[in-house]
Amino acid sequence: MEIGDLYRDVILDHNRSPRNFGRLEPADAEAVGHNPLCGDSLAITLRLKGGRLEDVKFNGQGCAISVASASLMSEAVKGLPLTEVEALYQEVHALLTEPAHVPARPLGKLMALAGVHEFPVRVKCASLCWHTLHAALARPVTAATAPTVSTE
Repeated sequence: MEIGDLYRDVILDHNRSPRNFGRLEPADAEAVGHNPLCGDSLAITLRLKGGRLEDVKFNGQGCAISVASASLMSEAVKGLPLTEVEALYQEVHALLTEPAHVPARPLGKLMALAGVHEFPVRVKCASLCWHTLHAALARPVTAATAPTVSTE
C-alpha cells in the first residue's frame, strides 16, 4: 500500500465514522463555521479546564474532506494545553496552505491532510474546522452569541 492510499483510507474512515461528532452540553465555548462556496457548515463546542481543551465535539454537514478534517482535528486537540492547540493550529494551517511546508513536529494522522494543498478549492474545506476551533478559543461565549466563521 502506498502512502497516498493510506492517507486516502484515513480520510474515508473519518468521513464514514467521524469521531467526537455531536454537541457538548454544557460547553464553555462554541463557534459556527460556514463555507458558502460549497455549503459546508459546522459548529464546534468546547469544554475547557485548567488551561486545557478538556473536550471537543463538532456537528454539522460537509464534504468528505471537511468532515474528516473535523474528526481528525477533534482527536488531535482533545486534552491538549491551549498553547499546544494553538501551535497545532498554526502547523496544520501551514500544512494545508504551503506546498513546501515540512512539519516541525510529528502530526500523525493529521498528515492525511497534507495533499489538500494540491487542490486549492479543497483547502477551505479542510481548514474550516480549524478556523472555527480557533474562533471558539479566541472568545469563549455562550451558544446565543457564538462567533461565526466564514471561509469565503
